[in-house]
Amino acid sequence: MTVARFKDLCVDVACPSEMAAFWGRVIGLTAPADNPNMLVGDVPEKTVWMCQVPEPKTVKNRVHLDVHTGAVADLEAAGATVQIPQSDQQHWNVLTDPEGGEFCGFVRDTDPAYRLMELVVDSADPERQAHWWADAVGGEVASTPEHPWYWLENVPGLPFPYWVFVPVPEPKTVKNRVHWDVTAPALRPVLDAGATLLRPRDSEIGWHVCADPEGNEFCVFLPPEA
Repeated sequence: MTVARFKDLCVDVACPSEMAAFWGRVIGLTAPADNPNMLVGDVPEKTVWMCQVPEPKTVKNRVHLDVHTGAVADLEAAGATVQIPQSDQQHWNVLTDPEGGEFCGFVRDTDPAYRLMELVVDSADPERQAHWWADAVGGEVASTPEHPWYWLENVPGLPFPYWVFVPVPEPKTVKNRVHWDVTAPALRPVLDAGATLLRPRDSEIGWHVCADPEGNEFCVFLPPEA
């Protein structure tokens, strides 16, 4: 039985309006006229919040986005920088956004209007992480013998096909600059499932800040009466 449902994505940035403009071009979303610091699509789950933070990026992001693109030149024109180009051994391009955040671009013959392909999370134990999140929000865990990563498919409400957990040797050392929000009927089942409460809802924030078993931050939004 699941305890939560995917809600939306959040990206920590220095300049929200500029980064919203960049990611809007890259993903295929738009910023509302009354709020240039967020992106919206045809369903609420496609919302991406640009959250202004004072701290700069200091290490490789443990959470990043993978996107479809018709050409790498389109991403560069939007403001991205290629770090590692596609090769015979690597079928994607590693890029950075204007503030240095990593993401990957997969060149396609057909460029869809909505281009967010997957959410990728660095993990110490990707199999355990995939199963934990499948239990929490639903979906099916998938893997292949030739690759060490695991992913979720058919997650209720997830506005992109895949949620991927990849193995990395380095531990998590700083707050993630990309995180996701969930909704839940109650907080206690989320905590009983293995999440840690980092900051409860208070007079300044209307949500609970939690972490999964590997310390990845996510926010839990409860019904108003809960």
